[in-house]
Formats: sequence, structure tokens, C-alpha cells
Amino acid sequence: MILEARKYQAFYTKSTPIVDYMVNKLNLKPTDKIFEPCGGDGVFIEAIIADNEYANIDICELNDNAYKTLLNKFSSYPTINIRQCDTLLDNDLIFNSGFGGVYDKIIANPPYGAWQDLEKRAILKKIYSTLYAKETYALFLFRCIELLKDGGILSFIIPDTFLNLHMHKAIRKHILTKTKIVDLALFPSSFFPGVNFGYANLSIITLQKANNIGECLSNDFKVLNSFKTVEQLRNINESELQVFSFTQNEILSNPDHAFLISNNSAIAAAINNSKLKVCDIASCVTGFYSGDDKTFLQVNSPDLKNGKNYDLVDADSVNRDYENIHNILDGIEGEKHFVPIVKGGNIKFLKPEGWFMNWSKEAVSHYKKDKKARFQNPQYYFRYGVGVPMISSSSITASLIENKLFDQSIVGIFPKDKSLTFYLLAFFNSPTCNKFIRTINPSANNPANYIKKIPFIMPSVEQLNIIDSTVKEILESIKQTGSYNEGLENKLNETVKTIYGF
Repeated sequence: MILEARKYQAFYTKSTPIVDYMVNKLNLKPTDKIFEPCGGDGVFIEAIIADNEYANIDICELNDNAYKTLLNKFSSYPTINIRQCDTLLDNDLIFNSGFGGVYDKIIANPPYGAWQDLEKRAILKKIYSTLYAKETYALFLFRCIELLKDGGILSFIIPDTFLNLHMHKAIRKHILTKTKIVDLALFPSSFFPGVNFGYANLSIITLQKANNIGECLSNDFKVLNSFKTVEQLRNINESELQVFSFTQNEILSNPDHAFLISNNSAIAAAINNSKLKVCDIASCVTGFYSGDDKTFLQVNSPDLKNGKNYDLVDADSVNRDYENIHNILDGIEGEKHFVPIVKGGNIKFLKPEGWFMNWSKEAVSHYKKDKKARFQNPQYYFRYGVGVPMISSSSITASLIENKLFDQSIVGIFPKDKSLTFYLLAFFNSPTCNKFIRTINPSANNPANYIKKIPFIMPSVEQLNIIDSTVKEILESIKQTGSYNEGLENKLNETVKTIYGF
């Protein structure tokens, strides 16, 4: 059962409010030709035939058990056709996609991230060459848009990751230029009963196929957010929700066609209109991984968080003069071959030293050859910059990389003008930066590609001097006492807010 779940990623829709909402969105008519591309246990079909037992429905289902369930439930209905097939690879569906569509209405809860063997993945990459082939829900969405007639309506429940993630740029463009979005409802995955998977939030997107690109781009639509209970889907009251309105041309004009959904219109405007992005003034790169940290990584205390399973480093083996070693990227000779490394963890401004990597010539030679290791972006190792953890809690944080190694859980930010280092350190710890990154990418991840898109505004000389002196005071306090006065951080946050005009 575990292997089957991994293969099909079939999370069946057991929520009556969700089912009713999606079926109502279809605006069904007796003459509609309806398609369910992944029939599952038939919950959408049951809701449709409850109103019209003669509804004309085609169902596809790949899973053997689910297919048998559908046959048991619906084979006696003369207008329901059930096939065991793969919607993404079925030749009939591919053929029909090329002839202007065949369905009036499509409804589905497609698989999310279903595992594909390498052979099938290669085929999918060939068929869906512009899309991210590892994420099945995007492929289902693309295929079903192509199967809709002009004016046909589709309603899908899918993760909200398609709104912002860089890998889904192509499906966003397809939606914006081939359909008119009716509306988009965003809600927590906890509304999906009995399911625990790696998506923080879900969405129900309702689309209408439109072959006129001008109609698509001029289309206005609403994003409904901040649902507190699933019951709110039964009777939408916009006064109880966060409601955002956009034209599709606005979204298409955003960087990577991302849906920039924010309470603060100035945030979205700054992302779109800023002359400079972080990538224009700094390199943003991912760090090093040994491939086997239990062997090569050591700690200076058994009490270090997450460090209890690692060996203790011998203080005499730590090299404190590595910055002066000319060929440091080839490793260090002798007994003093451990170097400090900055790892993840949401600590602001300066992390205490605790982790040390084996940087002997033998170890470095291994890192460069081993398939599991990541000897990536080595030109930035042992440089002075700012480190932002790839995974954050509620807010993005940043700490100084003081000419140390940094690992792959960190995005290293290295300004072309080193005098901006403390400014970037203050900025990446600020609420202003957090609003930007959570608008660009609402998930808890901070990959380099999203950090690069954050707007950058150059401070005045006076503002830069204030930030530099305040950051130096914070760093000195941390080094001496392990903490700092929160008033200093508030001063930085207010200065950054002023620079960005908020």
C-alpha cells in the first residue's frame, strides 16, 4: 500500500464542501460532455449524477483498485464511460487535444508529485517539453486545458505551488494565455481530511478555455484567501476573506509570470518596478555538501543543537590560519585540517561557531569526485558575505559568513561592492525583506533563485553609515555577551523601511 500510494499519490476528496464548491463552479448543463481525468473513488461523479443521472461523463483511472471501484459504482449508467488508462500518455486524449478540445466541463483532484520511473519520466519530458515533468498535477492541468472546448470550464484542486515556483513558469503562462481564470480559492491542506503530505496549502482553480489571447489577458479574476473553515466554501462571503483582484495581463507581466499575492500593493509594485534586484548587486549561490557529514563533519560540543551524533573535533586540529593558504580549494596539509563551516538555523546576524569540516587534501579530493558530494560554487568558499538559510521559520533570517565555508542549507550572498555587506545583513533580517520573499515565494523555502528577485534599493551615504555602525554594534555585542539590544535591531528595521519607502 505504501508503494502504491507513492506511485499514484491519490489523495481522494473526502470533503463535501470542497466537492460541492467545485461541482457548482462548473455551471453544469444537461448537454455537457464531462471529463474526469483521474476518477479515484468517484466522489465528483457521484455529486454530478445526483443532479443528473444521465450526465455524459468520460472517466480515466490508472490505479487497478480505483478502476474496479469505479466499475462497481457506475458501470450500470449508460452515459458514463470508464477507461483504465494514463491520462498523461493516452493516445486518444493526446489526439483530441490537437483538435480544439472535446469536453465542455472537466473536474479533478489530480495526483500531486506522483513517482514516475525513469522510462516514463523521459517520455513525459518529451511530450510536455516546456513543463516540470516531475510534478504530475501541472501535467494533468496542461493536458486538460487542451482537452477543453472553447468556452469550456475546468475546476481542479491542486497545491498552490504553481502560483510562484520558478519550475512552474511555463504552466502559468499557459493558463494566462489559453484560459480565463474564473477565480482562485486558497486554503490550508488541513481542509483536506485524513491527508498528510508535503504541501502547506492547496488551491481550487476554476478556468474557462478561451482561444482569443486578448480576451485572456484582459480578463479580471479574484483570489480568495484566508479561509478559516472549510464550511466557508459552501457560501462565499467575501467580507470574511482576503480578496485580491487582478487582470491576467498584470500577472503575465510579473517576473516569471508569478502570482504576487500581497496585502501591500506597494510590495508587488516594488517587485515589478524596481530598477535593481539583489542579483544585480550580489552573487547568490548555494554552498558545499560533503556527501557524508557523519564521516567528515565534527562539532565542538556534544550539546550543540543537532550535533549529538557527530564526533567532537580536536581543538588542535582546527586551522585558524586557513585564510592565508593560497590553494585552500585543494585542501590543507598536516594535522590542522578542520575548518569552520556555517550551517542552517534561524539565528540573526552572527551564528556561534560550532561545526567544523574536514578539509584535508584527501578529503577535498574525495568531495570533488564523490557523486553524493556537492563541491559547488567553490569560488565563493571562505569569502566574506551573508548567509540566508534555505529553510526558515516564520521569518527569513541572515547571519554573517566571516570568510568561512558554508554548506548547502545556506544561500551565500556576496555583494560585488563589499561595503554593502552590513546593509544586506540588516536587510535580510528585516520585516521588509520578509514581505518581499513571502510575496515572491509564500512557502518557507528561500532558494537562491527567489532571493535573486528581491528588489534592491541603494541607501544614501547617511543611511549606509547608520546601518554600518548599528550592525557593528550588534556584532560586537554578540561576540562579547552572546546577545544584543533589540532596540538596535528596531533601528535597523526602521531605516530599511524608510529606504524602501514603506
